[in-house]
Amino acid sequence: MIKSGEKTIELRLYDEKRRKIRIGDEIVFTNTENGETLAVRVIDLAVFASFEELYKTLPLLRCGYTEQDIASASPHDMDVYYPKEKQKEYGVVGITITIQKEY
Repeated sequence: MIKSGEKTIELRLYDEKRRKIRIGDEIVFTNTENGETLAVRVIDLAVFASFEELYKTLPLLRCGYTEQDIASASPHDMDVYYPKEKQKEYGVVGITITIQKEY
């Protein structure tokens, strides 16, 4: 979805690693299924205390949801990736990106 431009906001825990990210940074994503990589540029960072707050604020269709699944979108979807304790400890971030180049 990032490659097609449908997903322009990456949702992550705002832990020590993500706190180092700055606007203008390049991030390289790797597709673990086929090894394809894609470089993106960070154009905005939106920090929130919780995914509940993030989901109320950011446009979820830009966060990886589709018209087919947007009605069932829930902040609890992120619990699969990040334990509630870690979310509470660090907060969360929506990283707005734009494609730089494909490898």
